[in-house]
Amino acid sequence: MDITLPAENGGRVSYKLVGDPVEPRIGAAFPRIAYAAAHVVADPFAMTNPWSKPAVDWDRTMAFRHHLWRLGFRIAEAMDTSQRGMGFDWTNAKELIRRSIAEARSVEGADLASGAGTDHLMPTAARTLDDVIAAYEQQFAFIEGQGGKAIMMASRALAAVAEGPDDYIRVYDRILSQASGKVILHWLGDMFDPALKGYWGSENFETALDTVVAIIERHAGKVEGIKISLLDAGKEVALRNRLPDGVVMFTGDDFNYPELIAGDGKRHSHALLGIFDAIAPVANVALSKLADGDRTGYDALMAPTVPLSRKIFEAPTEYYKAGIVFMAWLNGHQDHFTMVGGMQSARGILHYADVFRLADQAGLLADPALALARMKHFCAVAGA
Repeated sequence: MDITLPAENGGRVSYKLVGDPVEPRIGAAFPRIAYAAAHVVADPFAMTNPWSKPAVDWDRTMAFRHHLWRLGFRIAEAMDTSQRGMGFDWTNAKELIRRSIAEARSVEGADLASGAGTDHLMPTAARTLDDVIAAYEQQFAFIEGQGGKAIMMASRALAAVAEGPDDYIRVYDRILSQASGKVILHWLGDMFDPALKGYWGSENFETALDTVVAIIERHAGKVEGIKISLLDAGKEVALRNRLPDGVVMFTGDDFNYPELIAGDGKRHSHALLGIFDAIAPVANVALSKLADGDRTGYDALMAPTVPLSRKIFEAPTEYYKAGIVFMAWLNGHQDHFTMVGGMQSARGILHYADVFRLADQAGLLADPALALARMKHFCAVAGA
């Protein structure tokens, strides 16, 4: 099967599909906790003002979560992959969380954790740390009131008002001491959200590391683990080596996840990854091979997904959501490539052409004929 794809400088290049779709292993056991941060499916017919009034196709959004659960993944709900803070507001996030928790109860073994942040409080409206605390408390109360587990997301409002590490310690001390269950923390780098630059009260990694480790040590009984998304394996390992017993590392490194999950023989990372949304079938088989002690098989499957992930998460990294949803459309999980906030326009046709090629080479086009037909239509709309 061949397609003509756009190339640099207005050129065209012929591409022949080479990948064999990887068949997932239903019921496979994983040796690591594996959360997939899941996207939302927009409703293009109801979204008359996509920049400011998102509309969600709840049936397709829930169906995708069942797809992830079927493949053995836990779900990280209402995180930045769902466009929190980039077109998807707290009002919609509440409905997403409510529906997802209810759906999880209908599936044996299903599990999820939901993002609790402060995104209903505009950073410019936050005046004091108490404003930030109150915003966190509101979202925690909703999630825990639904019987859910909270992921304490990084806060733009806190980054805006905090004057140093002590202010972060005060806010995290307050929220963690009140949490009804164990919480997953989230260290999101400014490559994902420029408004989070200097999080934990310092732009120096070692200083920030000391602060977050001190918070975790003070609340080790309330912290299940921490996700770190800095796209730097060395920084993740530095934090991983300092975590107290009983607190786990969740890699959020969409560049270096295979080796971080596999580990160094002494320590390993679990996973809470946006890229798992797109590569779930391959990750399912790879993790099952790791469970069997087949590191070679694990590496062989995971390695081709890394160029795809690096392309999807290339700078400006915050627009990676477009590639995630593009993959869901290519693979038939939704009938359109329309996103909340019109974010599909955040990447260009050359980017999407690369994603298509790399997905094929990683065995991630579940139905190559369908993907090929959709890509041809997409190129035609783009003038290619």
